[in-house]
Amino acid sequence: MSDRLSSLQRAVLLVLLAEARELTNAELKEVAGLSLTGKPRVQLNELGLVESTTPWRNILVHELTELGAQWCTEELSRPAPARAGSFGGALYSVLGGLHRYLDGSGQLLTDIFQPDVAGQIVRAYAAITDGKPEQVRLADVRTRLPHLSPDEFTRAIVALADREGVHVRAEADRKTLTEDDRAVAVSLGGTARHLLTIEVLK
Repeated sequence: MSDRLSSLQRAVLLVLLAEARELTNAELKEVAGLSLTGKPRVQLNELGLVESTTPWRNILVHELTELGAQWCTEELSRPAPARAGSFGGALYSVLGGLHRYLDGSGQLLTDIFQPDVAGQIVRAYAAITDGKPEQVRLADVRTRLPHLSPDEFTRAIVALADREGVHVRAEADRKTLTEDDRAVAVSLGGTARHLLTIEVLK
């Protein structure tokens, strides 16, 4: 099956594996500079390697299937495809090293790659503020990340709050709080926090 796939399709599969989450084409573009559309998308869907859905109007969301994860595992031990170039050759050298590590440790490939929830929050914040260090409501950030569970979101905000230049504050005027604000509030030091500011985006 591997020799039937283009470099783009291989790249999409590996990015979906590494990100460990659903990705829209816009997110694929942001993360790796590529997108999955047309015949390449249809082929991956038909092969059962990627599931593509449209939960929002005209927005495709791609997710690696179990068969896709199996393909990625098998790809670790394969040589670089023809005309992979220097970067492709380097990538497959890294994949080969990862294969040796997994063989020796008994771990699964999916044990290593976990979603970067904090990174997703930072990107959502940047999209809201256009990259500026402005104060935004956690509820607004949360709205952009519907795939995250409440616990995932809370844990990531708590972790971000420990970073230099990240401020998670309480809303002083409680009368302005909405039900959404209260629902996504994160408790820090025994105080419910509703606002997020990130001074330096990384």
